[in-house]
Amino acid sequence: MDFRFYPLRFEFTAKQSLFFPPRMASNILRGALGVIFRSIACVPECRLSGNPRTCEIRHSCPYAKIFEPVADGLGPSGLADSPRPFVFRTRHLDGHAIQPGKSFYFDLNVFSLQPETLACFVLSFAALAREGLGPNRGKAELGSVRRLSAGQFPEQIIYSPAGQMTASLVEPVTLKLDPEPSRPGRIRIEFLSPTELKHEHKIAERPEFPILFGRIRDRIGTLTALYGGGPLEMDYQALGARAGLVKMTGCAMRREESRRRSSRTGQTHSIGGFLGTADYEGDLSEFLPWLEAARYTGVGRQAVWGKGEIRLCPSAGTAEVPGMEKCGTRNPSGV
Repeated sequence: MDFRFYPLRFEFTAKQSLFFPPRMASNILRGALGVIFRSIACVPECRLSGNPRTCEIRHSCPYAKIFEPVADGLGPSGLADSPRPFVFRTRHLDGHAIQPGKSFYFDLNVFSLQPETLACFVLSFAALAREGLGPNRGKAELGSVRRLSAGQFPEQIIYSPAGQMTASLVEPVTLKLDPEPSRPGRIRIEFLSPTELKHEHKIAERPEFPILFGRIRDRIGTLTALYGGGPLEMDYQALGARAGLVKMTGCAMRREESRRRSSRTGQTHSIGGFLGTADYEGDLSEFLPWLEAARYTGVGRQAVWGKGEIRLCPSAGTAEVPGMEKCGTRNPSGV
């Protein structure tokens, strides 16, 4: 089984001062992007008065498919709408001010395999940078867009000011989801951004492995079925039963509360969750490829805003292996 997607990095130069409030960078960027994306992708009648959720051409409209997807009976039961086919990775921007002339970046993982989707994102972020980013609407300039290296796939340039946009020529990264028998029997997972996992219609208090893996399996399966070329061939129940044999041997969590206000509806929503680490032990060979893929998809509620970001680390006393990072290390800020 394969999981295919585009891990993208958008690099900018600030023309004016920019500031991203703590825990709000993803929310700010997503909201502003939606407005710009709709102005580029939608026909004038829809932009002015139409509802993308009921639009007659919604199945061919890039905005409707990406920003306001409707379940249409597909995906796991209980989902009112389909998951959006992208997630932001912006933790390093939270709480940071960026001075004029300084460079900064954020990452966007895109799960729709349609090449025109990438072109729409590039055009939208270029326009958004010109109009202004952050609460103070500081202007910036899009410098380049790259598909980052992942697995066996090297980095590839999608857009640069000096050249033409090559989104239609860029291949998605492919991660294998097949078991890897030589993998360790103990791992640690670090929850880097607030995470909420639903289990039996409630928010789980702890990331017990069958709950965590169940949400990862469902998310990757749904994204692939809707945007990646069709359903994965797997036995959901059998996978879940085997995940139940993996035990959580340690857990160090703290709850973080945060809220966002919708500019469209005016409603306030919680975007909090738990952060910390959890240790697991058992036969992990068939689950580790899924956990590595979940680094890019996120897991749990509101992943599109950057919630549920995880990474795999070697557990105490376990040798490091490719694909794992030391827990507690920080990525370069890029600001």
